[in-house]
Amino acid sequence: MAAGGAAMSYSENEVATLASKAARGVGAPVQQAGEFGRAAAVHLQADRDVLDLRRALVALPLGPIIDLPRRIQAIAENARGGRAEAYFETGGWVPLARSYVECLPYEAMLNLRMELLLDLTLPVPRRTPARIELSDEIYAEWTEQAQRTMVPDSEASRNAGAGAGLTDND
Repeated sequence: MAAGGAAMSYSENEVATLASKAARGVGAPVQQAGEFGRAAAVHLQADRDVLDLRRALVALPLGPIIDLPRRIQAIAENARGGRAEAYFETGGWVPLARSYVECLPYEAMLNLRMELLLDLTLPVPRRTPARIELSDEIYAEWTEQAQRTMVPDSEASRNAGAGAGLTDND
């Protein structure tokens, strides 16, 4: 259930995109922001605490949005025969780490001993997209963060190359 008051139902894609844009707005690189967006949608679908997502955004430019995907990638790069198994240092972000693991495109499991088991040869069947309840408070917070990537609408910004320019003739 959504935290923080009134809530509205959004598509999985809407939530992933908004979370990704919020991460970009607070300093995440494009790749990590996209991964965070997908993990955020999975996190909320699993009814995990939205506070984990808020804390992760505040931790930028460091923290789990940067570290967790890199750690997963490092384990995957050491796969032999398409399989890998290694201790996954979550940095105290266990629920969020589970969300990252659950949105991987191949078979993956994070067990109770924090061992990450990967089988890169087995693609995961596509999940049926779900609706996600997102509180008005979180939606507004993420929208404000996402808007930090936007250029102000002004003559100076257009002269500097923002937007379609002064002569949009395509």
